[in-house]
Amino acid sequence: IRDGSIHLYLIKCLEQFSHYTVFIYILKSLFLLFILSDLLSTFPQSESRMFNGVEKDCPSPTEKLARKESLKVQKQNYRQEKKRAAKELFSALKDPSVVIMSNWLKIRGSLKSWTKLWCVLKPGVLLIYKTPKTDQWVGTVLLSACKLIERPSKKDGFCFKLYHPLDKSIWAVKGPKGENVGSITQPLPSNYLIFRAASESDGRCWMDALELALSCSSLYKLTAKAGREGDISMSSESTHIFHLLQSTALSDTELLQLNDSVLLGNHHMEHDGFSDKSEREAHDDWDTTAHENGGRLTEESDMDQSDELSPGSQATVYVEQSTEEMAAAGEASQVETVSEENKGLIWGLLKQLRPGMDLSKVVLPTFILEPRSFLDKLSDYYYHADLLSQAVLEESAYGRIKQVLRWYLSGFYKKPKGLKKPYNPILGETFRCCWLHPKTDSCTFYIAEQVSHHPPISAFYVCNRKDGFSISGSILAKSKFYGNSLSAILDGKARLLFLSRDEEYVITMPYAHCKGILYGTMTLELGGKVTIECEKTKCFTELEFKLKPFLGGSCSVNQISGKIFVGEELLATVDGHWDSEVFIHEKHLGQQETLWNPSTDIRNSRLKRQVVQMEQQGEFESERLWQHVTSAISDRDQLRATQEKFVLEEAQRREAKERGDKPWIPRLFHQDAITSEWTYKHLDTQPWDPERCLLQFERDGVIQTHEKSQRQHNGLSYSHSWASQQKVSQN
Repeated sequence: IRDGSIHLYLIKCLEQFSHYTVFIYILKSLFLLFILSDLLSTFPQSESRMFNGVEKDCPSPTEKLARKESLKVQKQNYRQEKKRAAKELFSALKDPSVVIMSNWLKIRGSLKSWTKLWCVLKPGVLLIYKTPKTDQWVGTVLLSACKLIERPSKKDGFCFKLYHPLDKSIWAVKGPKGENVGSITQPLPSNYLIFRAASESDGRCWMDALELALSCSSLYKLTAKAGREGDISMSSESTHIFHLLQSTALSDTELLQLNDSVLLGNHHMEHDGFSDKSEREAHDDWDTTAHENGGRLTEESDMDQSDELSPGSQATVYVEQSTEEMAAAGEASQVETVSEENKGLIWGLLKQLRPGMDLSKVVLPTFILEPRSFLDKLSDYYYHADLLSQAVLEESAYGRIKQVLRWYLSGFYKKPKGLKKPYNPILGETFRCCWLHPKTDSCTFYIAEQVSHHPPISAFYVCNRKDGFSISGSILAKSKFYGNSLSAILDGKARLLFLSRDEEYVITMPYAHCKGILYGTMTLELGGKVTIECEKTKCFTELEFKLKPFLGGSCSVNQISGKIFVGEELLATVDGHWDSEVFIHEKHLGQQETLWNPSTDIRNSRLKRQVVQMEQQGEFESERLWQHVTSAISDRDQLRATQEKFVLEEAQRREAKERGDKPWIPRLFHQDAITSEWTYKHLDTQPWDPERCLLQFERDGVIQTHEKSQRQHNGLSYSHSWASQQKVSQN
């Protein structure tokens, strides 16, 4: 049994059976363990001494010298062993006979629709292709830290789920041939995949094969020395796959600390926000709740919302937004010169239109898209939310509505360069962000959701309880075509509430007007009359956004005028330009002063918007949902942008078809049966009580307040505010 040649002979014999290559590696390891145990039994034992009743090894001087002299040899052998393990993996991936299983499987995407894809299972990886020709790579799943579980299904076939138990990404960053971008399919989840086989027998077979592949993955990471093997030629495909398994070149020290997170490329943790519902509720009530939610199944997060957790552990972590686009004031930033390449697209679009036609169902070309969602764009009004914090403190009703008007005007100067339209949100799409207020140590939260697709309605909620205000409302976006111009009408109201005063201000929005589509220069302007009205104080403001007259010069662009009333009395008039300086003339003082001016200093001192990191977002959050379209627009690849946009729209159509006549039930908002207005489900309009309220935080779209009455658990302290924790997390 101590004769190593016998074992090597058995290994060589087994290698003749290429169809059992996977089992060879397992048997190799078992034989090598026998050899290692026999060799250890032949080593002489060193001297021992007793220290405090414990036996300690005391190596002789000869043994110490031998160890010192062999250190270089050991390190060299160590590096060679790493190379040998890599070569072993290369050979398995390179050899076409080392395929555990391959066949068609249906995979459920982020939009809850199923796509039929060709899956190839190899030791350590699952390769996904569009066709069996394996020339249209979709993605590569790294199995090194994945878990497998059967998933109940109410439809025919057999479902199972492959997932990361710590909610990390399961995907490789590149393809088997070094591809950076896979073939276009519907978006797939990042930290899990749900598969459907045609029959139970096929599904069981796949699960058995995956169990074997998962075992092989662990074997490659922990493989033992099996002798000195010759160099193996490495194909480009094998090289790329191995580089995905080990994303960085590891030093000796780093390899000693090798763990699953290194093999997975150190991806950040993600929430399986829209996963299989069967894992959070009993199987009996699966169908009922699924129908109530329009067929979309959700999965609760592992985080507990109980009192026993600190607000820091419950709260969503926000980071400061890195970059944003903001055009300069004036007409130049609102004019678009269409290239010859894109004129053909516009003419093709115009052939489908008739004067007076509603454009909500018309698919617009991607070159006019602003690379962000309409839900994101609505948040532009809160970069100066600190003006509302000041408005709450104003003693007079006139002082408060004047400050509200100043805040309202602050939301218009931030605009993209040229004629750009944000994405039409997908039904169920959400967006969240916040702004920290350094002066008051508070935070303004913004939550928005697309609650209807036909007609397209966006609901939103803004809250800063500590500073004493909240805003709720919904916008119905409508577009009309008039031949050489079109208008985008934002039909809806926003309700601003001052919590401590129980005052509500009802606010309307102007419309956007684009002219010069067929002839002339394409120009975008704001127009129409808007109002800000408080029934309790009888304060009323009327503003008119004026379109540029036919013979007007540059000074007549973006003009605005208005009046402020308290009861029947006219107290002030307003005029200026909505993207630059606005003046107010107060009647009782007989003087004019600047009401609002977005100067360079004002722009630089505005609140910094905080956003959720991409990997922490749910699958239906705007940035993550539209990421591929945004990337294509940033790369000026209009063809790819159109394709990616089509994938999302087509998936939405399929889901609407599957839902049929069942009403869609939003996750964060509900509609009042009497007024038909949309209201945030977790609305809290109680005034802030500094004796009881500690801080406000948000998690999974739910804005909450942590109070002193909640008991501390395991010594957790609430002395540090949530806002301070966010500042620390950004550094």
